[in-house]
Amino acid sequence: MSVEQQVATGRVTAGVDWASHAHAVALVDGDGVQSQRFTVAHTATELQQMVQRLRRAGVAEVAIERPDGPVVDALLAAGLTVFVIAPNQVKNLRGRYGSAGNKDDRFDAFVLADTLRTDLARLRPLTPDSEATISLRMTVRARKDLVAARVAMANQLRAHLQSTLPGVIGLFRDIDSKITLQFLTRFPSQDKADWLSRVRLGNWLRSVGYNHLADLERLWTHLHDAPGGTRGPQAAPRVQITLALVAALSAIRDQIKVLDGQIAAQLATHPDGHTFTSLPRAGTNRAARLLAEIGDARGRFPTPEALACLAGAAPSTRQSGKVKNVTYRWAVDKQLRGAVIDFAGDSHHANAWAADLYAKARARGHDHPHAARILARAWLHVIWRCWQDRVAYDPTKHHALQRVLNQAA
Repeated sequence: MSVEQQVATGRVTAGVDWASHAHAVALVDGDGVQSQRFTVAHTATELQQMVQRLRRAGVAEVAIERPDGPVVDALLAAGLTVFVIAPNQVKNLRGRYGSAGNKDDRFDAFVLADTLRTDLARLRPLTPDSEATISLRMTVRARKDLVAARVAMANQLRAHLQSTLPGVIGLFRDIDSKITLQFLTRFPSQDKADWLSRVRLGNWLRSVGYNHLADLERLWTHLHDAPGGTRGPQAAPRVQITLALVAALSAIRDQIKVLDGQIAAQLATHPDGHTFTSLPRAGTNRAARLLAEIGDARGRFPTPEALACLAGAAPSTRQSGKVKNVTYRWAVDKQLRGAVIDFAGDSHHANAWAADLYAKARARGHDHPHAARILARAWLHVIWRCWQDRVAYDPTKHHALQRVLNQAA
């Protein structure tokens, strides 16, 4: 049955405004009249009752603002077709029904249902990813959040040491490295650090298995010449702060390592893992992040441009009369954009074709972020083709790369 026939027969559509504790639901008939409106609590029982009520009303399609979660799972399990309408689109669609633009959950549910009724031909049904991809995405995002927490905690430790024990800042390469945390555990105050002589420092480094003893003179000079920190009775409470931050950083580092192992195992068994690990400088975590954010629901991206637009690699064009503006694309999937730009921004170090595109973009006056987006758009055409064909990236079959290599030969 065509979209026009569905509307003509008075097919009922539904909209669900998702929230953390309760969800507003609206049903709209073929004439655009709201036939039902109700609220359900965020419990398994009420979600099941919501699905049953939708089925009794003859609903086959449901619009919602997010593509995942228990509500979406319940709708898909019941055989309903789910359409995702992004929150920024809903915000703009409110203007269809009034100029005030007021935010109300029940009204938003109606906007979702009515938009699904009128714009069904322009909407694409949600195609869920496999369980393997969903699990990998959760693991990858959890690791990303832990890395952000580690950076924040490291910055907090560095700020604390500015006055407490300045000599440790810059002593080793990273403030949150294993050797730095070991040093602070053993010497958490300026008084204890003052006890160290050149010989004692060398002996301690050997005891913890430090492999760069050639740097001993530099380390000793750095520690000896640094401004003094807090000494005496005032140092005692600051020692506890130092040890608390060190313990927190150590725990975060350990959990990141655990997730690294889990990501490697999940990626190794994923059917699409070989496609993404074959990309230049992808490694394990970067390949896993690309796979997790692109997914394995190939119907979601029928063309490479669809993927590039959602990833923010394609610019946004606005034209009115003789005026045409090409601007940065803001309405994107930020998680997908982060994964793609992270890969593209580093790929030019290991691929001659990517290096050529990047160099030309910089020569045209683009800064690094803009050049990385240009490179990301080009890479997404390659990735999309490999992803659709379920094959690994093969440099010998990449004709653009071969042309660059032949020109350089």
